Amino acid sequence: MLTLTEETFEMETKTGLMLVDFWAPWCGPCRILGPVVDALSQEMKGLKFGKVNVDEQPELSEKFGVASIPTLLLLKNGKMIANRVGATTKENLKEWINASMKG
Repeated sequence: MLTLTEETFEMETKTGLMLVDFWAPWCGPCRILGPVVDALSQEMKGLKFGKVNVDEQPELSEKFGVASIPTLLLLKNGKMIANRVGATTKENLKEWINASMKG
């Protein structure tokens, strides 16, 4: 799980597939979703995983139009192919990722 910043975001996301979790430590649903994303990062080896703390990286939140957290972005070669807002189960998140990568 990579911690992404304004300085590292483009370099880390420019190739391949990456799921990015926009979160904050004070956000209850983010604390629920965090362990789900961590567990998936161990299972889904073909996908990179990163986190953006919205309090520390407001420019990235603005760039991607993140208005509510947790927000998940699925990026392919640096371009957003899907996004999702809110906490969910590991099974639902895995289904969403797989469907988004196919579509």
